[in-house]
Amino acid sequence: MGRDVITTADHLRNALDGRWRDVKNATREQLSTEVFKPHYTPNTVIARTKVAEQLRIMAAQGAAEDGFRKEHGGNGDVGAAITRIEMLAMSDLSLMVKAGVQWGLFGGAIENLGTERHHQAYVRQIIDLDLLGCFAMTETGHGSDVQSIETTATYDPATREFVIDSPTATSRKDYICGAAETARVAAVFAQLITPDGQNHGVHCFLVPIRDEQGNDLPGVTTGDCAYKGGLPGVDNGRIQFDHVRVPRENLLNRYGDVDEAGNYSSPIESTGRRFFTMLGTLVRGRVTVGGAAAAAARVALDIATRYALQRRQFDRPDGGEVLIMDYLVHQRRLLPLIAESYALQFAQNELVAKCHDLQTVEEPDPEEQRELEARAAGLKAIATWHATRAIQEAREACGGAGYLAENRLIALRGDTDVFTTFEGDNHVLLQLVAKQLLTEYADDIKGMSPVEWVRFAANYAGERVLKRTAAETIIQTILDTRQDNEEEGSLFNRGTQVKMFEDREEYMISTLARRLQGKSKEMDEFDAFNAVQDHVLHAARAHIERVVLEAFVAGIEACEDEEARRILSMVCDLYALSVFERDRAWYMEHRFLSTERAKAVTRGINERCRNLRPYAELLVDGFGIPEQLRYAEMLHPENIVDT
Repeated sequence: MGRDVITTADHLRNALDGRWRDVKNATREQLSTEVFKPHYTPNTVIARTKVAEQLRIMAAQGAAEDGFRKEHGGNGDVGAAITRIEMLAMSDLSLMVKAGVQWGLFGGAIENLGTERHHQAYVRQIIDLDLLGCFAMTETGHGSDVQSIETTATYDPATREFVIDSPTATSRKDYICGAAETARVAAVFAQLITPDGQNHGVHCFLVPIRDEQGNDLPGVTTGDCAYKGGLPGVDNGRIQFDHVRVPRENLLNRYGDVDEAGNYSSPIESTGRRFFTMLGTLVRGRVTVGGAAAAAARVALDIATRYALQRRQFDRPDGGEVLIMDYLVHQRRLLPLIAESYALQFAQNELVAKCHDLQTVEEPDPEEQRELEARAAGLKAIATWHATRAIQEAREACGGAGYLAENRLIALRGDTDVFTTFEGDNHVLLQLVAKQLLTEYADDIKGMSPVEWVRFAANYAGERVLKRTAAETIIQTILDTRQDNEEEGSLFNRGTQVKMFEDREEYMISTLARRLQGKSKEMDEFDAFNAVQDHVLHAARAHIERVVLEAFVAGIEACEDEEARRILSMVCDLYALSVFERDRAWYMEHRFLSTERAKAVTRGINERCRNLRPYAELLVDGFGIPEQLRYAEMLHPENIVDT
């Protein structure tokens, strides 16, 4: 490639990297060393040993300190911490999960739910890996419905201890990273019960589970989940408690405390609001999972695109075999997914920045916090589904070679599969997004049951105020200057695209409210909620896709290079048109798209694919994936032996 192309690739990468590009570049350099070279093995002993070694190296280089506040021994750079763990997905998803659980979830629970006594006792040890922990929330019987978990923590005033117990078979803590082998302490979520028998809801407790030699402590039984669909380097396990006693001080007591006599107190009176405030402080994990899944998808698309640029199949009439990337059908398979990867990364950049800004102030604005949580939920769902789809398409686009472990794609597919349910089932997360939209961020909405939510929606009236992204001024200018008409060319008009995304979202939310109002008059509230769930999910997705498009527009505006902006604009067109095509039935059913314009969408996608074909390699160069991390044997013809 010539110098100009390299310069353009650098501009694309810098645009995609966003605010923490220096952190990304430093992490790329670290991941290019031999110890982080990807190597697939289904052997859990080898994989777990390798991840443990990598984690130690990261800790020694200070990788964990960004995620903790300065007063606790860290650097207080939340955005850098999220970014660094996301980047690990390009090397090994098992490493990303282990780092995320140790420093993000286990460490995050102690820092965000604990108080000074916990910070002083544990944070430095967690940063340095002198104390390995796990995050014990999910149970065999309850995953998404955390409020209903069955593990109990009953206070005994006679000994000033909490008694942690798994009273049923379904209350076993399940799928817990670190529980099988490495964790010595668990952050256990349990129902807090005071001596008067009152249940004060879910709280978090620090419970030692192993001694220094790795043996289960009295009353604790751990097990190994062993082989899974992927992530062989993660020691997922199970934990059961049989009346395990821990000191009163092991309650992480920022949002709820029990005095020596057994009296409960909390700065938040509402049990529901208290619960969701606690979970809200842990939103960083959800932000990281979505970003990591998208990073893995970029690796897969990078590999598949480079393979398509060297693999030839079938002859031209004038002689010579054809590069498979020159076939429109192959462009159609990969380029829209590359466009969506660009779009999602710009949206992720905004999300990480918002998370950083809110988690580095003393008193975050409650409405902004709720908006962050909803956006994190929605983007996590969209990004992890995108990863599943993109990695599978990349595998198929490489034929039989894509099925070989040496070419990375099957490991990426297996490792990211669980991300669609990890940190929240995607369907449940989209319901959370829709609740926020429908109720204009009303207080306590997340604590509402489906029945309460339907009652609220039944009284919904008035216009919603559209919550725009950081690109608000840019978007308004684009809308004010748009040229909307029935001509095919208008589909390439950015103002038209934005308006079509906004109109779909607004229409879906308003009709959802009206459907709920009507259903609640015909049936009980639960049945009314159940009857509109398809609409709920569609509305939430429409909202998140609009947010993603606006983030893409802002990303183009911020790009400093004219040629890179021109290419990004074509990529943005391809993303927008692909969303129209995917939801074409809805647009036509609701008369937002005529039959002729629907056909124009298809022609528009084909045109953008053809126009972007010369930039295919440049686009994946823009992902900024180090050579070592995209290494696949099939990309190196000298390693291929003819048979």
